[in-house]
Amino acid sequence: MNFPELDDDSENAAHSPAERALAASRSTWVSVAVNLVLTFTQIVVGVLAKSQGLIADGIHSLSDLVADFVVLLASHHAQKDADADHPYGHQRFETAASLVLGALLLAVGVGMLWSAFRKLESPDTVQTVHVMALWVAGGALIAKELLFRYMLAVAKRVKSSMLVANAWHARSDAASSLVVGIGIAGNLAGYPILDPIAALIVGFMVTKMGWGFGWDALHDLMDRAVDEEEVKAIRQTLKETPGVSDVHDVRTRKMGDMIVVDAHIEVDATITVEAGHDIAVLARQRVLQRHRVLNLMTHVDPWHRPDLDHATLVAPSRK
Repeated sequence: MNFPELDDDSENAAHSPAERALAASRSTWVSVAVNLVLTFTQIVVGVLAKSQGLIADGIHSLSDLVADFVVLLASHHAQKDADADHPYGHQRFETAASLVLGALLLAVGVGMLWSAFRKLESPDTVQTVHVMALWVAGGALIAKELLFRYMLAVAKRVKSSMLVANAWHARSDAASSLVVGIGIAGNLAGYPILDPIAALIVGFMVTKMGWGFGWDALHDLMDRAVDEEEVKAIRQTLKETPGVSDVHDVRTRKMGDMIVVDAHIEVDATITVEAGHDIAVLARQRVLQRHRVLNLMTHVDPWHRPDLDHATLVAPSRK
């Protein structure tokens, strides 16, 4: 999926791998602390209060905890410099991590669905939960929503789709805690079946989000282009480069959260090869400075001024 949170900002200098890695590390360790507390509290209280919904929410928090360590591992490897085996760097390690996150969510979601379905097959076995479960669900909802807002702000600042995915993972937990809270409240109000129904809804939410993240990462690994708006911004930067007459055949492919670009630029056919090369170098520098572009490969095409006769520019053939 394309994240609108990552719209291009040509003046944003927070795209360096070092800063992105540092931001990922800090925000993820905050998430680790929150998820560690929530996992323990939700599962323990869920067992004691006999709430399947709260236990399901605790397992969701546990998946977040595992996902946090996946993000930390990916962030560490993605900032490695290019080498002989990886001439474009290791940015796609982040994409691979997003694929793992999606697979993890998908597996957890399917497990939760299976557990809830089995409970719904025997509604007579559903017990009335303790009111303590409702308080824990409410506290989890507040904690997850605050964590989501913090992580999304960091992800937007450094333009990291991996951090956006992890932030929305936290938001999914906030939504699931809300559903679980409603289910527990309904159980306490005399409708015990609402607690496993809440667990079923949470399982569906987790499964859907896991599929979305995994499918998106898979497309990125297959060299999917960035959105047209960002391509237009890159093309405009190229066209505004002094000496560039026109731009065509701009192609992009994602490399983690960065972009690799190929473009044809047109320069005056009467200038020297050296001058054309200098224009191409300047165009590359401008694009790398203004956009989240890892590398730009330019092909220089000759542009013939309409007021000159093309025949006069063709070198005479040698006999």
